[in-house]
Amino acid sequence: QVQLVESGGGLVQAGGSLRLSCAASGGTFSSWPVGWFRQTPEKEREFVAVISGYGQLTSYTDAVKGRFTISRENGKNTVSLQMNSLKPEDTAVYYCAVNRRGSWYSQYPGHYDSWGQGTQVTVSS
Repeated sequence: QVQLVESGGGLVQAGGSLRLSCAASGGTFSSWPVGWFRQTPEKEREFVAVISGYGQLTSYTDAVKGRFTISRENGKNTVSLQMNSLKPEDTAVYYCAVNRRGSWYSQYPGHYDSWGQGTQVTVSS
């Protein structure tokens, strides 16, 4: 069973940038779509972005379009999320996961598994 580990979170001022990484071990996820989600104590886990199995297709939630970019390097078994122009409302724990059940662009967390432990992103105003 593939295991995912997120990294790259931290504290940044509004307008700044962070790059999150999702690394797979114990297997490969190169043929599967991989998504990023985020969660705060006040909200349910919400979809952020997803990339198709071989990286040719991407989809984003409206709130991050034009600011976030998802990419993957299958040779390195990693998926990244470049986050620019960060806003305080982007503050959350960010998770990556593998989509094995739904269409490649699914935004439903129930279609994903192999969730990582999450990485905290805090954007100060």
